[in-house]
Amino acid sequence: MQTITEIQALLAARGLAPRRKFGQNFLHDHNQLRRLIEAAGVQPGDRVLEVGPGTGTLTEALLDAGANVVTCEIDPGLGELIAERFGDRIELVRGDCLQRGRRLSSELVDRLKERPFTLVANLPYQIASPLMIELLLHHANCKGQYITIQREVADRLLAEPGTKERGPLGILASTFGTIQRIANVPASCFWPQPKVVSAMVSIQPDAAAAPTDGDGYAEFITGLFSARRKQLGRILGRSTPLPEGIDPVWRPEVLSNEQLVTLFE
Repeated sequence: MQTITEIQALLAARGLAPRRKFGQNFLHDHNQLRRLIEAAGVQPGDRVLEVGPGTGTLTEALLDAGANVVTCEIDPGLGELIAERFGDRIELVRGDCLQRGRRLSSELVDRLKERPFTLVANLPYQIASPLMIELLLHHANCKGQYITIQREVADRLLAEPGTKERGPLGILASTFGTIQRIANVPASCFWPQPKVVSAMVSIQPDAAAAPTDGDGYAEFITGLFSARRKQLGRILGRSTPLPEGIDPVWRPEVLSNEQLVTLFE
């Protein structure tokens, strides 16, 4: 795997530099990279989606593990670098992984087809939340997500009812999947160092108790939490009958996933 010096040399040789616009903080700590791959349980022949490969440090490790890698890079310069480094050893999609409506890009959908795949990635911060939810709601062939994200986003994913971190992201993710924190990742493991601590998490799809209308439920939860400071009675209207066990003076964040699903239905 690449060292930080090698990452810097690869960029310098092409006149490139990390771009804040694309959330480019390259994970270079080999122990953390191995931890992510081991958590994902990558086996030879597994189909893996990587988003934001950077200079290819994780890509190289995934290939060494025997994965069939589909990788997506929005930065033209880094896309060219990845193409030169790996050639036909990978399937490279150049461009944004999400298109209009925050849906997975049509080119990625074409590459992945209906084959099972796992997301293993050091995700750019800007696209982490919509990508996680998109895969959970609309791509049943995604077997799991093993990702590095901001620790505060991980905290929101794992937030319990009644906490200030509780919101649509965590509710949707935990309604349609099972979430675990793998480890926190210090800023020193990245170059350039971000101003925040990161975390590795796993998300396993599990829609057994989820509504069948995922998009409708997502819209309902987003609307409910747009007025999260208000009581349910004020948000929904005092004349709206509520399910047994749900009090109109409660605020949305105190409801459990099960109560929210019941309220939606």
